[in-house]
Amino acid sequence: MPRPTPSSREFLSAQDPRSSRTRSRPRWTRAVQSTAWLAIGVFCLAGQASAQRNLSNIPSPDAEEERASFQVVEGFDVNLFVGDPAIAKPIHMNFDADGRLWIASSEVYPHIKPGEPATDKILVVEDTDGDGVVDKSTVFAEGLLIPTGIAPGDGGCYVANSTELIHLADTDGDGKADQRRVILSGFGTEDTHHLLHSLRWGPDGCLYMNQSIYIHSHIETPYGVRRMNGGGIWRFRPETMELEVVCLGFVNPWGHHFDYWGQSFATDGAYGEGINYVFPGSVFVTSPGATRIMHGLNPGSPKHCGLEILSGRHLPDSWRGSMVTNDFRANRVCRFVVTDDRSAYQSRQETELIRTNHVAFRPIDAKMGPDGAIYIADWYNPIIQHGEVDFRDDRRDHVHGRIWRITAQGRETLKHPVITGAPIEELLELLRVPEDWVRLHAKLELKSRGAVEVVPALQAWIAALDPADSQFEHDRVEALWVYQNLNLPNTDLLMAVAASPVGEARAAAIRVAVDWRDALADRGAALFEKAVGDEHPRVRLEGVRALSTLGSARAAEQATRVLDAPMDDFLDFALWKTLRELSGVWVPELLEGRLHFGGNVDHLTYALKAVDAPAVMEPLLKIAADESLPQETRANVLVLAASQADGAGLDQVLALLGQVVPDSRQQLDWIETMARSTSQRRVAPASGSDLVLAALANTNEPSTAALRIAGLWQLGAAVPAIGEIARTTDDDAVFEEAVVALARIATDEARGQWNQLVATTSSPIRRAVLVGESTRLDLVQAIELCDKFLVDAKEDWPVDRALAPVLAQQEGPQRLTAALEGERLQPDVARLAIRVARAARPDEA
Repeated sequence: MPRPTPSSREFLSAQDPRSSRTRSRPRWTRAVQSTAWLAIGVFCLAGQASAQRNLSNIPSPDAEEERASFQVVEGFDVNLFVGDPAIAKPIHMNFDADGRLWIASSEVYPHIKPGEPATDKILVVEDTDGDGVVDKSTVFAEGLLIPTGIAPGDGGCYVANSTELIHLADTDGDGKADQRRVILSGFGTEDTHHLLHSLRWGPDGCLYMNQSIYIHSHIETPYGVRRMNGGGIWRFRPETMELEVVCLGFVNPWGHHFDYWGQSFATDGAYGEGINYVFPGSVFVTSPGATRIMHGLNPGSPKHCGLEILSGRHLPDSWRGSMVTNDFRANRVCRFVVTDDRSAYQSRQETELIRTNHVAFRPIDAKMGPDGAIYIADWYNPIIQHGEVDFRDDRRDHVHGRIWRITAQGRETLKHPVITGAPIEELLELLRVPEDWVRLHAKLELKSRGAVEVVPALQAWIAALDPADSQFEHDRVEALWVYQNLNLPNTDLLMAVAASPVGEARAAAIRVAVDWRDALADRGAALFEKAVGDEHPRVRLEGVRALSTLGSARAAEQATRVLDAPMDDFLDFALWKTLRELSGVWVPELLEGRLHFGGNVDHLTYALKAVDAPAVMEPLLKIAADESLPQETRANVLVLAASQADGAGLDQVLALLGQVVPDSRQQLDWIETMARSTSQRRVAPASGSDLVLAALANTNEPSTAALRIAGLWQLGAAVPAIGEIARTTDDDAVFEEAVVALARIATDEARGQWNQLVATTSSPIRRAVLVGESTRLDLVQAIELCDKFLVDAKEDWPVDRALAPVLAQQEGPQRLTAALEGERLQPDVARLAIRVARAARPDEA
């Protein structure tokens, strides 16, 4: 069922979206006889890479021994396509239009030694006789320093080379680069595997490039400086030098690809949410300054590197459209099936293509090949990356590397069609084949021929398409993309595709229309506004984001119309982002009385909720004072006003709340919601405490809402009443609320009350609460309390409630390990504690 639009109250009281999601806890069944096992379990959290540091069983580098260790999914075979010594350390790869594989190779990684020459290479390998094994290898370029991305095109190849995007070309036909041009410079260089990387051509003829968390890029272009601080994906059109940001965030996004209809997906080699749906303007984890982010489609999934979407007639029908990526830490190649889910998608992991216990198998890239097989780049190294093990560690492998080829049993591989130099009419027919990579290279070849040569044939091809053909709508989208490759708007074709009966085609048309909005003029705005009301939720999402590019107050007003249809998390983010990006134009018009959001209070309140602007207080208070509106609407608006108010403004809000919600108990509920929305800003009203103190004075029936408000607003005057409630209540839940409030207030008086509770509390559940919440006040005391709690604990004690918050502290595992030295726990308690320790940081344990 579609999710309803979140109310203002729900929106403001929701948890910080940047917080981690709950992960399922691994089962642990081995018997534990002494506390030594707990110490081991806790200590494993103190370091991040003990498995790598302690690795001593280095496997033989023999490729056949490695292949023999592979457990391959049923119905598929694996063979070595090319390996050392022909290649070494493949970082990234892409096929060209002639079926040759271009490889960025780095023996230097992770760091060049002082005085050493740069020796990294661009390699080109070929299978000239079609037997699935490379028989020709060429060093196209050398003397590079850790090249992290390769994309053949424009008479040579583009290479991500440290702080630069360069183009290497062979002008004399000897197969080796003799020309080097710096295309863009100014990409950050803070970390060698976070640099610019993962180059890929898009269906629009643009080059897409990723960068990672620690990088700060400032790129000068003919259109001004373009900046990206942290991770994200760039979009670059080489012929015009236009550079723009597609999305922001991620930790180390070493995978990006486009599906059949041009939608984007990404993976992250240092984060844990599997497949990520990327739409224009989306923001993900770690983006500096982000106040809201999107999540991946597989919460709790481990880190993945590289991404390929499968297509083509060689593979079984059930595999086409699947997404392949690499869990390089667990030595496996993974497969996900991604299906539509409202405006976005859902993702389900299937059986791995390859899994092995061979610790040097490090799959980091995946590509479909010209024969329809799946190709996997194997970095081959028992030691991975460089944040966990010394740069100069002798166990690092600098000379091996493989490309593996995965084929379906009993199915013929494909013959790669001639693309380079093919007649234009044949290239246009290739736009209809099932193989995504063939259609891509056909479009890039058409782009190289130029509009004068291509457009007449393209127009004739479009005119000859059969509307009754099942591929008709996709064929027209391919034609749109050819025009994009040529950088030549065809607005008539665009409007026709935008009216397609297929929602995916309409969504693709809106993305193209954003590029062509100048050529569309007023038709563009009308098209985007129509898209907001489309029956397909993904078209609505594209429409909302397209409106953000118009820079007008009307665009913001029209974007809120999406609220009239069912919403989901992705639509909600898209609208929120659009309203924030346009706030500089619509907020002033609202304050001047020239913008009314069509008189729709829900649209207006959502818009005001989306922006961080103290100036919106006045219109919010005016709405809340309107007695013709429902009470809950008025109260919701006051909560929104509180989220923007300073202390004096909160007093105004609370005064009006007393008129809107006369019942004091209901007032407390609304005040609690306000307190949650203001606590991070450390804003509290001068008034309002009387109502809270009065509620806390009734110790026979203490108000949990009042306890939470007192803690969130740090009301020191409430400390005596809170302490009394904690000592006298029979309700464990009320006790916990009181303890949390004291920990948040944290004055000397609150600490005094706290210490009294520590000295007098004997209930296991209450002791656990005191242990966990003491981490807010004093980690030293928390460790002492946790140590004593674990020593005293019985099988039925809430060990997880006490232990998990301590382990979540940066120094918690080390300090608790030291405190437990020499202690003995009951075996059942130790077993439970190990489960808590393992679950606390599953990626490290």
